[in-house]
Order: sequence, then C-alpha cells, then structure tokens
Amino acid sequence: MSSNAPSLWSRRSFLRTVTAGAALTVARLALPSHAWASRLPDGRVSLYNLHTDERLSVTYRTESGEYDEGALSELNHFLRCHHTNETTTMDVQLIEFVNLVQRRIGGRRDVYIVSGYRSPEYNEQLIKMGTRAARHSYHVSGQAVDVQIPGVPLRTLREVALRLGCGGVGYYPRGKFVHLDSGPFRHW
Repeated sequence: MSSNAPSLWSRRSFLRTVTAGAALTVARLALPSHAWASRLPDGRVSLYNLHTDERLSVTYRTESGEYDEGALSELNHFLRCHHTNETTTMDVQLIEFVNLVQRRIGGRRDVYIVSGYRSPEYNEQLIKMGTRAARHSYHVSGQAVDVQIPGVPLRTLREVALRLGCGGVGYYPRGKFVHLDSGPFRHW
C-alpha cells in the first residue's frame, strides 16, 4: 500500500497541523532534533483489527523524526470505519500515543483495535442503539481508538495510558477495551 517514493513530513510540518491543545504535549517532545527523536520509541506500531481480521506492522516515523506519508496512509486505511469502509486522516498524535502505550507494555504484542475511525452515520447509529457513543466523538474526527492487548489486564493498559498523560483515557471493562484519544488529558 505504500507508494514507491513516499514523501516524508518534517517535525515542523507536523507541528503546524496539531491543534492548540495537542501542542502542549508535542512541545515537551519538540526539542532539538536528536534529543526529540531520542525521547520517542521507534515509530513503529503492530496492530490487529478485530472487525476486519487484518494485521498491520508499519514504521511511520524515521529515527530523525520525519513521518512517512505512505505509512500514515496505510494506518488511515487500517483504522477505517469497519461499518462503512470510509477512511479519514488519523491524527498523528493519536498514533504516537498508541505507540507509547504499546512500547511501555511490552512492544512485541499487537495492539488489538476494537474501534478506530467512525463515520458520522455509524456513530449516529451507535447512539440510536443506546451504546455509550458520544455525539461529538473523537472517533468521528480520527482522533480516537478503542484498544485491548491480549494478555494485558485492562486495568494495566489503563494505568500505563494514564501515566503517559497524552490524551483522553476511558476505561470500559464491560466492553473489554480502553479508549485512547488525542484530545486534552482527562480520564473516566
């Protein structure tokens, strides 16, 4: 799925695209080039989508901190709405959050995606069905995923995500997932 000559995003172009609330988290990481890259784990995630039965292991960021657009496109497709097959541009800060969680827990385990992007129609359908989907869900804007990691208790996954302080963390033991989003830090 990667193009033959993927273009790369610089940290500068990435920083221009983040929201004001996200900029505070990124600012902690946006030190001089070498120091910045050394604070992040390698830019690689390994994912399994429970609804599509697909796996993806992809390097989306180089050691120097540049983002690979081809790899990000693969992630956008992988995290598509499983109900409508629609894609969106997933927030890179969310991908970094998932990467940090994966590395802190033991990076060789796949992160299982329960829900990624949701089309507005699918999100509305979930609301009508009485699920706990939010009307203005971060899933609809490509800023949230619901995850689990086999062999890792949900409480552990939640605690690791909370200690990172990167965004929203929701704990759903009945649904057997933890919600991660790139919005402001908060938890429920």
